[in-house]
Amino acid sequence: MSETIRPEGRPVRHIVFDIGKVLIHYDPNIPFSRLIPDETERREFFDKICTQDWNLEQDRGRDWGEAEALLIEQFPDKAELIRAFRLHWPEMVSHAYDSSVDIMLDLIQQGRDVTMLTNFAADTFRQAREMYPFLKIPRGVTVSGEIGLIKPDLAIYETHVKSFELDPAACLFIDDSQKNVDGAIAAGWQSVLFTDPETLRADLKRLLLN
Repeated sequence: MSETIRPEGRPVRHIVFDIGKVLIHYDPNIPFSRLIPDETERREFFDKICTQDWNLEQDRGRDWGEAEALLIEQFPDKAELIRAFRLHWPEMVSHAYDSSVDIMLDLIQQGRDVTMLTNFAADTFRQAREMYPFLKIPRGVTVSGEIGLIKPDLAIYETHVKSFELDPAACLFIDDSQKNVDGAIAAGWQSVLFTDPETLRADLKRLLLN
């Protein structure tokens, strides 16, 4: 069972899903294990060049061309590998988490209000929706790269609430990142940390009783 808070004991009326590592898999190592076979060299590439912080700026809305140019200027000998990050991005989202997707679709079938809130570059999200059509089924989605805000910034939770006319205290947010869960709680939402579908089912059973 995950930790959660329930502001003012408010019943859950809105369920908000994160996407990456909750509904679909994400791992840059999938293509790069082929492009940089040596594990130590590959780890150094991600630690020093195509870092998580660098990638997060695309989630905030930075254009891929600009992002690539910044790194290529610093690491001209790695230009091909830097461009490979976006080129081979579809391989990184290799499969859906079917059990999690089933949970989300079951909630929608029950008539629950389901939306999504995700840190995602705008163009790769469009690609993801074509790869995984179930991402088109919830009532709507807030994509960080489309609005220039990222989790766990308070403003992105406030934007989602305003966009979909939600009651913050009646929102249940599901995310695999503790800092994003904490961000939702700071915004007055209820939130659970996603670890696996079985735990999520138990959390939902407990929290959707009323």
